[in-house]
Amino acid sequence: MTREGKNMDNQDELQELDLEAIMREFHDPSKDLPPEKPEAAESTEAAEEAPAEALADAGAEDVPAAPEVPEDETPVPDSMEELDIGQISPEEDAGEEAAADPTATVRIDDISDVHAEAAEDSAAGEEPAAEDGSENPEEPPAQPEKEPIPFSPRARLRELKTKLIAGPEKRYYELEEIGIGKLQIAILLNLALVALCALGAVLYAMGAVPGNRMRFLAFSQVLAMLISALLGSNALLDGLGDIFHGKFTLNTLMALTFLACCADAVYCLMELRIPCCAAFCLEMTMALWARYHRRSTEMAQMDTLRKAVNLGSIVKSPDYYKKRPGILRGQGDVEDFMDTYNKSSGPEKLQCVYAFISLIASLGISTLAGLLHGPSMAVQILSTSLLVAVPASFFVSLTRPAALLERRLHMVGSVICGWQGVKKLCGKAVIPLRDEDLFPEGSAKLNGVKFYGEHTPDEIVSFTTSLIVEAGGGLVNVFRTLLTSRGGREYPVEEFRNYGSGGIGGIIQGEPVLLGTLDFMQDMGVHIPDGTMVNQAVYAAIDGELSAVVAISYAKMRSSAAGLVSLTVSRRLTPVMLTRDFMLTESFLRSKFSVSTRRMVFPDQQTRDTLTAIQADPEADVLALTTRQDLASYIYTITGSGALRTASRLGATVHLLGGIVGIAIMLVIAYLGSTQLLTPINILLYQLVWMVPGLLITEWTRSV
Repeated sequence: MTREGKNMDNQDELQELDLEAIMREFHDPSKDLPPEKPEAAESTEAAEEAPAEALADAGAEDVPAAPEVPEDETPVPDSMEELDIGQISPEEDAGEEAAADPTATVRIDDISDVHAEAAEDSAAGEEPAAEDGSENPEEPPAQPEKEPIPFSPRARLRELKTKLIAGPEKRYYELEEIGIGKLQIAILLNLALVALCALGAVLYAMGAVPGNRMRFLAFSQVLAMLISALLGSNALLDGLGDIFHGKFTLNTLMALTFLACCADAVYCLMELRIPCCAAFCLEMTMALWARYHRRSTEMAQMDTLRKAVNLGSIVKSPDYYKKRPGILRGQGDVEDFMDTYNKSSGPEKLQCVYAFISLIASLGISTLAGLLHGPSMAVQILSTSLLVAVPASFFVSLTRPAALLERRLHMVGSVICGWQGVKKLCGKAVIPLRDEDLFPEGSAKLNGVKFYGEHTPDEIVSFTTSLIVEAGGGLVNVFRTLLTSRGGREYPVEEFRNYGSGGIGGIIQGEPVLLGTLDFMQDMGVHIPDGTMVNQAVYAAIDGELSAVVAISYAKMRSSAAGLVSLTVSRRLTPVMLTRDFMLTESFLRSKFSVSTRRMVFPDQQTRDTLTAIQADPEADVLALTTRQDLASYIYTITGSGALRTASRLGATVHLLGGIVGIAIMLVIAYLGSTQLLTPINILLYQLVWMVPGLLITEWTRSV
């Protein structure tokens, strides 16, 4: 076979492969194109009627010659629709001939059809075919452009929430989407309503309201009460919903109080007397404030946990030291908090029980008043009894202390695992303290070294570093850095001993070595020359002779100082020093942190080793979680739990006393039938009087 024949066969195979590949990759574009207009259809019919000899008359010198193929192997398309990108249509061939020969005649319909197809291909995002009718295999076909997604913050937030697992992150975004702005506005508006209602009550008590304006004043008071109820409708609906969940809360009692006040308002408009709307608006304000506290507290807790990298737990270990429990730190998990934080506390259950009892008592008193003095007196006594039975600050007696404490704990990265954690963290306990609690890594620095005696400085540094490493503590890195700078090495220590009074000792290379404070060296009989007395320094003596004085600077860390002050102030907590740094003596801590060390315990070395080996039980109840390792995060959680429990107990006691006194007064008034004392200003003053001690008690957790 000749060379030309081989080339023709190869070209034939390439063309067939190209056509098959194109047909597999591209589908019929007519299915994706929009319906053609009538003009386009006519142009297509005209193109189909064109004679097949147009290809031969179109000037073959301007068009690449196709390889000669036998007639029996040439595929003949049934219609023009089967021609694809790899084939040249008569219209395209005619267009190229017209460009080469100006005298050639080209049909206008063919040109418009070609332009229409080019525009449709461009709109469909398809790349034009190569001049030779074959597709470029190096360039992939262009994909249709996608429409840009409009940016919507709420849509983005919903999309993000669906990708988050159930936990602090998801709950935080749910609360953030709800927000607290509406609650703040509702609280401010309710305060304005309280002021307006109080002003009307004062004018009425002073006799400054004429008789013909009494109905208008009573109606304005009722309108203010209705607006207040509308602003706090969520709280009222939650209270009614609690009934269906088998609970009776303060919000439930407030919803019933609103109904009683509405019934009393009808009699007030009929009898031209002023209802006690100011007291109701004040209670609604406190209820909304409590709702604000709960939401902000939960948001802060979730924010603390969602930002945590490592979580540490706080657990209680029984019989830790001298039959006293110890509060230890371990590894925590998010579920330890999520499973316990929303459980009802003891004071909350007490509130619910009291709310139900006060409702029964108020109904009984109003029934007595109705039997003795009529239905109008019964409704008035019922609404007033419900108002005075629950002092307004009772709503925030538990939520405000928790919110103030959480604000402090959020700054140090801690959360308490519900009321279970609060209750178990209270009481007398032992708090173990280690070197890193008082002086974290990097807080101790070298200030200078002065050598004495016959030993070389390198030998002295090697001996002191070896003894420091054997003892452990925060000075290890300082002395190892000094040893590295001098190119020395560490030696094994024999007969190591911790004297427990600011010094250590041992045998190194057959020579006795002592390290300690100035007082320790003087007690051991080592002669200290004049001019070498430094407060914060490590004194080294080899074979009873002073060899070096290493000045050490301890940086006072803010978190350590705050935690130690809070720990030493609490009478229920006993610090046990498990430090290995012999420099951390009682006198040094007292002068450095300005705290009382009277209740600090400094056990012997054997006891320290035993207590240090005790780890937190992984099966024990997790009482709190910490996201930091500093002392303030640890101690504030413990002392804050005690303050929160005290504030909750005192607040419940004071408000229960106020409510019981109010019910007793209403019982006497119902029996006597004297309503002169049941004025709106007197009821409001009664609420304000009991609010003073109630709000002061909630400040208990502000300073932990």
